[in-house]
Amino acid sequence: MIWHDIHAFLERMDIETLRIFGDVARRGSFAVVARDRNTDPSSVSRTIASLEDELHVRLFQRSTRRMTLTEAGAKYLARIEPLIEEIDHARDEALAISVRPIGTLRLTASIAFGYKCIAPILPKMRKAFPELRVELLLTDVNVDLVSEGVDLAVRLGPSLDTGLIGVRLFNTRYRVCVSPSYLESCGQQGKPLALPADLSKHKCLLLNLPDYRSRWLFRDQDGTIDTISVHGDIIISNPLVLTACALDGMGPALLANWLVDEALGNGTLVDPFPGYAVSATDFETAAWLLYPSRAYLPNKVRVMIDFLRKSFTDKSQGPRHRPD
Repeated sequence: MIWHDIHAFLERMDIETLRIFGDVARRGSFAVVARDRNTDPSSVSRTIASLEDELHVRLFQRSTRRMTLTEAGAKYLARIEPLIEEIDHARDEALAISVRPIGTLRLTASIAFGYKCIAPILPKMRKAFPELRVELLLTDVNVDLVSEGVDLAVRLGPSLDTGLIGVRLFNTRYRVCVSPSYLESCGQQGKPLALPADLSKHKCLLLNLPDYRSRWLFRDQDGTIDTISVHGDIIISNPLVLTACALDGMGPALLANWLVDEALGNGTLVDPFPGYAVSATDFETAAWLLYPSRAYLPNKVRVMIDFLRKSFTDKSQGPRHRPD
């Protein structure tokens, strides 16, 4: 499409209508798009109906469960998406010179990470970006960033998801943690926690994930790795609750450093095996900032990545791009 065709097209068509069309195509629902935009579903429906009238073609097949693109709708979307992206790119470049980021940024993280790491910096975030609306989606499900319209995600693990671009936010490590009262009772009962193998005599608090609930890996200072089978009668899906149970003296738990550094620092939790690196899956783990692969990175996402990296520099050896 040459420039005078684009100009004529934009004169006829409201760009926001095209954005709504793209949102409905990704989300598959008038109601969901309306919720995302804080508007009424009937407004979204009227916008799509008006666009179909303008084009004299049906763009969606309606069903009780989901909106799906027609063949014409799919072809139309493929044509307009690069155009909208270029317009957004031009806007971001212009705004980056004179003003702070504006609009809405959708950020997702796990419930525990959001509570322990994101919530404490929200006041600082609001102060840094007063014109940016942040939607924080906390869920333990790895949502599809494209279909859910998410700009940025924090994911924990040794690697990145296929098809996503990311930077390391900070390195993570795991610690076996018990309360001082539990550790004291171990000695009194003749069940010390001096070596990782001693865990076989204890009912551990287990995270409801594969491996985490069956065996933990210990690496000593010489690099020797031992696999220790663990068992317990309390299996929990949420790390925050797991931490609370450890604080209450219910047994040993394998917990991430970003969850327990404060408790270990003030002595409300104790690591009985400080000379070991511990994991359930991989010793090289990190918190990653991930975003969908695009032709360009929106200004609001770029500045948020920089903000989060600076906010967590004390937890990191220095964020860096993860090689493929």
